Amino acid sequence: MQENQPNRRRITVLGAGAWGTAVAIAVAARHDVLLWGRNAGAMADIAAARDNTHYLPGFPFPQGLRVTADFDAAVAHVQRDGAGQDGLLIAATPVAGLRPLLHSLKGRPIPNLVWLCKGFEYETGLLPHQIFHEVLGDDIAGGALSGPSFAQEVARGLPCALTIASASAALRDDVVAAVHGGTMRVYSSDDLIGVEVGGAVKNVMAIATGCADGMGLGLNARAALITRGLAEVTRLGTALGGNIETFMGLTGMGDLILTCTGDLSRNRRVGLGLAQGKALDTIVAELGHVAEGVPCAKAVRELAARLGVDMPLTDGVASLLFDGVKPEVLVTRMLARDPRDETLAPTSK
Repeated sequence: MQENQPNRRRITVLGAGAWGTAVAIAVAARHDVLLWGRNAGAMADIAAARDNTHYLPGFPFPQGLRVTADFDAAVAHVQRDGAGQDGLLIAATPVAGLRPLLHSLKGRPIPNLVWLCKGFEYETGLLPHQIFHEVLGDDIAGGALSGPSFAQEVARGLPCALTIASASAALRDDVVAAVHGGTMRVYSSDDLIGVEVGGAVKNVMAIATGCADGMGLGLNARAALITRGLAEVTRLGTALGGNIETFMGLTGMGDLILTCTGDLSRNRRVGLGLAQGKALDTIVAELGHVAEGVPCAKAVRELAARLGVDMPLTDGVASLLFDGVKPEVLVTRMLARDPRDETLAPTSK
């Protein structure tokens, strides 16, 4: 019955964390989806339970979703079928895992690839699309699927809006055709740099906002942090070549607001933990998930210094995480800054 549906596609999601699982659940209502994870034992447990009880518990898998730990089978699932149609390959690893995953794909006859991760690679300071081109070259089209989205809400089938960003118009159209539908809206952008910078740096700002909220600094302070955070995101993004309009949209302001204020935000919870005086190792262990804002803060601080971009909030978050600065000391330091030293709004290029 399913095989006779004309718009049904074969999709493989590489990475069985919370976000990869949520996306797999969401698209499996309309497509044949294979969710891959590297831990064979964990994937066997998921297959038996029809539920990712470790990373996204409480969301039973739909009929169209299967799981595997066999990487060859996961890739073969999306290779061109007898009718000449390619499937869709979605990489759902953290930024730190993207390069190893791409090396595993190198030399294979794979279709276009979309990644879900948000951040900078710490060792190199590269964005995901730069890692993609460095490893796989220009023969395969790639793109970032990003936007304000919590895994639990997507898995529940609540409405959300994402953006597919790619230099390839054909890839963008393909992803919109495959993913857009039901309660999930997908918009299209050719500003890959802007979309990726917005998705990365908003995690750093969420740590700052969580810390301020945890210290009881009030709603006025929260609004100021989010607004000034957007200015920092935009300054860095435009310095790297992004379009200023992108930062006013879903992957800029939208993602920033969600991550800074939503209780499901991991990065916000890091900030709340810092305000309580917890050690970073303790906070990360309690999360049980990757909080991309932690390594991103250090990478962005170093990148901003190289580019000469003023990012006081990012520098402050990095000093909390890695330099032993106490939250109350940082607040005093930030309030003492002369506002005339900061740009109120980014200047369009």
